[in-house]
Amino acid sequence: MRLPAFIIPYLFVATTFSLAFSCNNPSESPSRDKPLVVTTTGMLGDAAANIAGSYVHVVSLMGPGVDPHLYKATQSDLDKLSRADLIIYNGLTLEGKMEEVLEKLSQTKKVLAVGNQLDPSLLIRTSAPQDSKFAYDPHIWFDVSLWIKVVEVISGTLQELVPAHAPQVESQTTNYVKMLEALHTWTLEQISTIPPEQRILITSHDAFHYFGRAYGVEVHALQGISTASDFGLQDITQLIQLIVERKVKAVFIETSVAPRSLEAVVEGCRKMGHSVKIGGTLYSDALGEPGTPEGTYIGMVQANVQTIVNSLK
Repeated sequence: MRLPAFIIPYLFVATTFSLAFSCNNPSESPSRDKPLVVTTTGMLGDAAANIAGSYVHVVSLMGPGVDPHLYKATQSDLDKLSRADLIIYNGLTLEGKMEEVLEKLSQTKKVLAVGNQLDPSLLIRTSAPQDSKFAYDPHIWFDVSLWIKVVEVISGTLQELVPAHAPQVESQTTNYVKMLEALHTWTLEQISTIPPEQRILITSHDAFHYFGRAYGVEVHALQGISTASDFGLQDITQLIQLIVERKVKAVFIETSVAPRSLEAVVEGCRKMGHSVKIGGTLYSDALGEPGTPEGTYIGMVQANVQTIVNSLK
């Protein structure tokens, strides 16, 4: 499974920026010849690096395997945030209690919560009350077409940050959006190769509803939208029953969530006479290791799609 051929001319440029961002050592203090952009997640950092190119320094606080729902800012993080010319975070409560710190910083410096800039009609509602801060699912990056809108929001803010390079940032944004459009089309094509009755995605926590909505996949999870939520024996039992009744072929663990609970589900299915396998590990709330394809947003999405298709097809 490969990305469409017309994406290749843009791939080198984007990969160069992404790897430069990924290999950046956050512990180092960048020189002040360029604005410092601090992002919470790697997905946001990758987007900023692609569209701002070499005109800003990009540092991401949360590395591979980090769970943003439970993340607590370190003193080093606070130092980076205090020096930042622009802070970009997901919002919609993804960053948990850290959002209190970010909201306070917004009173004294430029802070962008990308999820809050999207039209609410594009977001997935949760069961929380409409006026609750938990009213919307924060995992917006799993719908590539929606992530394009996030990239455009970030681009506008970065153009304001480096007005002398705004035309270049706009051009790089256009190129990157073309790549994302190709990725969205490719994902639709790949998921369509799975028989409709087998398009059931079961994961550790409820992070993939945007993916399911965008690409026609039924999504279930053991744990709620936030990994801080609890689950009990009833949740495990219900998930086991669903897997057995629907004859689900595979379930998926996540890089940022401990696998033990889902492994218990697999064992429960075995005891009920249904063999379901661990189909692989998905990147959910964090990118892969720096310097690898999965350490970029496009590579992460592609790896997830390949893992899902290979196990459910």
